[in-house]
Amino acid sequence: MKKDKKQALATDRRKFIRGSLVTGVGVAAAAVLPGTVLAVESDVATKEEGQKGYHLTQHILDYYKTMAS
Repeated sequence: MKKDKKQALATDRRKFIRGSLVTGVGVAAAAVLPGTVLAVESDVATKEEGQKGYHLTQHILDYYKTMAS
């Protein structure tokens, strides 16, 4: 009986550590990726020529940055 409790406790600890690790990696990825995605989108938007209508330029991105702060 005691052996089963110890084994269950050890298994619970491993699950907790594994879950913490996965959560940490997810948070780190979420913190890093949005900046990368925004940089790629702005580069693509400024390089496309012949685009009609609203499009992001460096001037517009600078304006958004000044208004956000």
